[in-house]
Amino acid sequence: MTMLRVDPCSPAIAATVTDLDLSEPIGAEAMSGLWRAFHEHTMLVFRDQLLTPGQQAAFAKRWGTPLVVPALAEHAVPDHPSVLRVTNAGKHASLTENWHFDSAFFEHPPPITMLSAQHVPELGGDTMWANQYLAYERLSPTMQRLIDPLRIAFVGTLPDDGGGRREVVTYHPAVHTHPATGRKSLRTGRLEAAPHVEGMAASESRGLLEFLHDHASRPEFVYRHSWRAGDVVMWDNRCLLHYAIHDYGEARRLMHRVTVVDPTDQ
Repeated sequence: MTMLRVDPCSPAIAATVTDLDLSEPIGAEAMSGLWRAFHEHTMLVFRDQLLTPGQQAAFAKRWGTPLVVPALAEHAVPDHPSVLRVTNAGKHASLTENWHFDSAFFEHPPPITMLSAQHVPELGGDTMWANQYLAYERLSPTMQRLIDPLRIAFVGTLPDDGGGRREVVTYHPAVHTHPATGRKSLRTGRLEAAPHVEGMAASESRGLLEFLHDHASRPEFVYRHSWRAGDVVMWDNRCLLHYAIHDYGEARRLMHRVTVVDPTDQ
């Protein structure tokens, strides 16, 4: 296969790739084309795939190393430790109904996230993504100079040795330079999980962080995806935020999620 059909989903972000069966082996030339499309559009959509967990894990390996997190083993598909089941836990328990990037409090957040839709509600359950290249590039030069040297605290929890959980605080640059494209992107996220800028009190940081948070998800940076069973969507966690809308009540929704580290574009 030498040509891929790649159709943009919006002016800002995402493209649909058609005429490609992800369950089959993909040649080197096609993978090269997928990488180019991924870097250009930051997110790829593959419709009507209906991948098994093994097929999804095999496809993920073409991009890097699928991440296995022992602490999440209870959520993994049997015999496929890198494939996690994302189910409807109810709106009150939703952790992703906010603008964020995955595992922001990790020292090295996974560069790529991939979802395979197994079962979706008849209505609702859309996910939105926001292009953080554009978010940074649309800031004024003065604001860019202000935030370029800053680092933001990201807070989360991890299991401890006693069976409980411990708080983790990790600092990441407010502006991230992509290792493959060289483009700069804004790197903010959920306000509750990003309490302050390094070297500033929370009260000093708040106004700046609130502005960046609101700016990062301006409508012109956003693509909203309406899921169909069989969809595979993958995105660059290094330069995008996303928001999973929980508007489907108790309806069944099942996604298989794989995150990829050590991507082969570096």
